[in-house]
Parts: sequence; C-alpha cells; structure tokens
Amino acid sequence: MVLSKRFSKDISSMLPSVEEAKDAEEEESSQTVLGGIASRPPSRPLPNLSRGSVDSRTIPRSARIKPDFEEQEDDKSVEVQDAKEQSQVESLDKSSENQFVSSKGKEEDWDTELEDEEVKESYDSTGKAKYLSVCQFFGVVPVSYYLRHIQDSVLVMRHHGLGLKAVKALALSLMTNTSIVSLDLSDNWLEGDGAAAIADMLKENCYISEIHLSDNRLGLKGAIALSHMLVENTTLRKINLSGNEFDDQTAPYLSGALINNQKLESVDFSHNLFGDRSGEILKTAIAENTGMLELNLSWNCFRGKGAIAVAKGLGANIFLRVLDLSYNGFGNNGATALGEALKINNVLEELNISNNRISLQGAVRFALCLKENKNLKALQMSRNPMKSEGCFAILKSIQANPGAAIESLEFCVSIKFLQDRQVS
Repeated sequence: MVLSKRFSKDISSMLPSVEEAKDAEEEESSQTVLGGIASRPPSRPLPNLSRGSVDSRTIPRSARIKPDFEEQEDDKSVEVQDAKEQSQVESLDKSSENQFVSSKGKEEDWDTELEDEEVKESYDSTGKAKYLSVCQFFGVVPVSYYLRHIQDSVLVMRHHGLGLKAVKALALSLMTNTSIVSLDLSDNWLEGDGAAAIADMLKENCYISEIHLSDNRLGLKGAIALSHMLVENTTLRKINLSGNEFDDQTAPYLSGALINNQKLESVDFSHNLFGDRSGEILKTAIAENTGMLELNLSWNCFRGKGAIAVAKGLGANIFLRVLDLSYNGFGNNGATALGEALKINNVLEELNISNNRISLQGAVRFALCLKENKNLKALQMSRNPMKSEGCFAILKSIQANPGAAIESLEFCVSIKFLQDRQVS
C-alpha cells in the first residue's frame, strides 16, 4: 500500500523512535524485576510505604526483591518470629486467665466473708430482739428486769407473776439465748401450759444446765411435758420441781424420765403429794439411775409400803450421795428398811430422816444396822419421838463400828417438845 509523503511524515512524528522504544522496554523490565507498581501521574506522588500488608507487616516500596535463598531465610525468620509472638500471646492469655480465675476466687472468698459477717451480725445471741417482737405479738408488756439481766449467766425471776403469755414470750426468746446457764422461775403460776412452753424451750436450748420451777402448780400436764423434755435434753444437771402438786398419777411419767435420763445430777421432788403408790413406782428409778447424785423427796406422803419401796431402791443404787427423806411418815418399819439398805449401800454420804415418826423401837433397829456402814458421813434424825434412849442407841452403834465415817449427827428437838416432856 502506497502512502503519501505527508501522511507518512505525520505517522512518523506520532510513532516513537527506536531508542525511545528501547528505553521503554528497559523501564518495563526493571519494574518487573523490582516488583514495583507502575508509575502514577505526578499529581499523585508515591508514598514511602505501600497500602498492602503481609502478616501485619508493611513493606517499603523501595525494597528490592532478594534472591531465592535469601527469601527462604527471611521466610524462616518470619515463621520463627511468628511462633515466638504466638507463644507470647498464648502465655499472656493463660496468665490473664489465671489472674481472672484467682481474682474471681478472691472475690468469691470476699463475698463469703461478707456474708458470714452479715450472718454473725444478724444473729441475736441474747434473744432480746425476738423477745420484744413476741411481746408485741402477744400484747404483753416486756419485763424490764429480764431485759436488764438477759446477758447474765444466772437469771432469778421469782415471784414475778408472769402468767402464760409472758412465759411463752420468755421461753421463745430463751431458745436462742447463749448467756444464761441457770434459770429460776419459781412461784410464777406457770401451770401446765407454762411448763409445756418451758419444756419446748429446753429441748432447743443447750446452754441452761440448772432450772428451778418450784411452786408453779404444774400438775399432771406439766409433769408429762417435762418428762418428755428430760428424755431428749442432755444438758440439764439440776432441776427443782418442788411444790407442783405432783401425785401418784404423775409418778410414772417422772419415773420414766429419771430412768432414761442419766445426765441429771440433782433432782428435787419435795413438797409434793407422792404417796405409797408413787414410792413403789419411784423405786425402779432410784435403783436404775446411774447419774443422779442428790435426791430430795422431803415433805411428801411416803408411809408404809411406799417408804419401804423407797428404802429398797436406795439399797440398789450405787451412785447416790445425798438423800433427803425428811417430813414423811416412814415410821418404825421404814426406819428398819433404811437400816437394811445402809448395810448394802456403800456410797451414800448424807441422809436426812428428820420428822418421820420414828420411835424408840425404830431407832434401835436402825442403830443396829449402822454398825456395818462405813460410808455415811452426815445423819439427821431431828424431831423423831425416839427419846433419849434412841439417841444413845445410835451413838453406841457408831462407837462400836471401827470403820464408821460419821462426821455430823443431828438429834435436835423442838422447844415445845421439851416443854411437853417437862410438864408430863
């Protein structure tokens, strides 16, 4: 195809020269070798660092591609560095996790300690707050004396005329009281219902070891409630139930309580209405109890068979130290039975049989048995119609016993008895 000269000139001016083409090829090859990016217009100058990244590492554009063996070494160093960084991250994660767990454990411990402190602060060891709330519930006036002495170890509230509601409020507060160990509620007209409230309290309270409930007219209902309590309670060591109208109906319950409870050391059943039937029932309790050291059965109605039964129970007992049988009706037969019991019993140290209608005959029989006893230390036989001869008989028997341990003898008589003797 033939072109005109003008057209060929125009085309030649538009096409690059051979040198320019070579320069372009060299530039392109150098760019491919360097791995760079094609040049940009002057209006957009190239930054020092590229926008892209490899494993979070920026590469300068001016960096040249290294040979293959150097590239492999760089890759290995990068892998080693990555492994180190990963191990550091894992160790940091573990340490942070352990710190979190330990801090969490400490926080849990702190929470527990706070909860314990809150529980300790909320617990009322005296029962004062509970007493006030219960008094408000029952509509009774709180006893100021009780509030003043609620932290004492010994609380004596005799003759306060408490009544049933006040006693219930007192009993409910004493369930949680840890200060009082001796409680005296004598002569407060508790009756059976009040005794039931006190018995329920003593089932829960494990601090009171001595209680006095004398002259409260507890009767049969009170005896039943207290006997059930004594079967469960193992804290009481001394109980005073004097003057509560206990009779032959209550004896089986109280006797069962004494048989099952071996922790009581002192029991007071004085000033009650126990008769002959009660003596036969209490005989088993006296004989089988192995914990009781002191028993008071004075001012009852033991006569005849009942007195002999009590004496036989004493003969079988091997733990009792003190026995008070004064102001009963043992008579001569009862005195003889007691003498026979003292032949066997080698533990009893104190015996009181004052005012028991023991005449000269009974005193002589009793004296003959004292010749074999070696443990009795104190004997009281006041106000018995045994005359002077009876007293001399007892003294001679003690004198004739080389192993006698008697340290105290009491033969007191009333002034009226002496005046009557002088007149006669």
